[in-house]
Amino acid sequence: MSSEWSVLLVDFSAYLLLERGLSKATASAYAADLEAFVKHLPGVGPNAVTRDHIFDFLEDGQAAGLESSTLARRLIAIKVLFRFLALEKIIPADITEVMESPRLWKAVPDFLNLAEVDALLAAFSGKDILEVRNRALLELLYASGLRASELVGLRLDGIDFQAGVLRVIGKRDKERVTPFGKSAWKALSRYLEESRPLLDLSGRAVAFFLSHRGRPLTRARVWMIVKEAAARAGISKNIYPHILRHSFATHLLNNGADLRVIQEMLGHSSIATTQIYTHTDTARLARAHQRFHPRA
Repeated sequence: MSSEWSVLLVDFSAYLLLERGLSKATASAYAADLEAFVKHLPGVGPNAVTRDHIFDFLEDGQAAGLESSTLARRLIAIKVLFRFLALEKIIPADITEVMESPRLWKAVPDFLNLAEVDALLAAFSGKDILEVRNRALLELLYASGLRASELVGLRLDGIDFQAGVLRVIGKRDKERVTPFGKSAWKALSRYLEESRPLLDLSGRAVAFFLSHRGRPLTRARVWMIVKEAAARAGISKNIYPHILRHSFATHLLNNGADLRVIQEMLGHSSIATTQIYTHTDTARLARAHQRFHPRA
């Protein structure tokens, strides 16, 4: 945990005890929840936290089998913290203000349209070894819907180029196989042939994506690469790795993919989690209504 977060959480605990008058037991429970949340963040400060960071945290808790009451308490702790940060003008606005439901994973996620995806993927088009790596990384995030944690955990032996599939270790150490398309195949092949041999300084690295020092990439670094791509592409939306996962699922659904298939590719344990994407396809619903409803 960074020193910035450590100081903020100490100040927040004092605020709960002295100004809100909460009991020590309640303040301690909030503190434990918030420490878990901050450790889950990909190395970002309070101003860079997005709703999807919170979404990821609660979804991981759900996948780990936490009770709904525990998840609700975690969300309440996060909401109270961000209300405090906004009051203290540490952040410009409270991003949790609209998050009323404890079942946050039912919120409609942000996603990119096809033009924005094309611009983002084209942001790294140079011949430098890191440019080639970053292009492959972005292509794979969109082509397979991987979480950032799954991407950095991807092993060299986890990609079957002949079959066009990945072997991914997801939440709760569950293994799944997910496909990737031709564009990703080309970008990954180029990275494997041109860049990775130069990055693998020891010649023994098992991680597929490597840093300039030959080490596995971190989630924080993936987050920065995506941010840099968005800046290069001139995309004004708040972009983060998980938005490519949302875009992957939304575009599959828009083009007629079965929800159960999307669930399997995303590695969701429950179809209820995948159903959040049905709310994003308003254009398809409108077309269906116009085509089939007798009074449309």
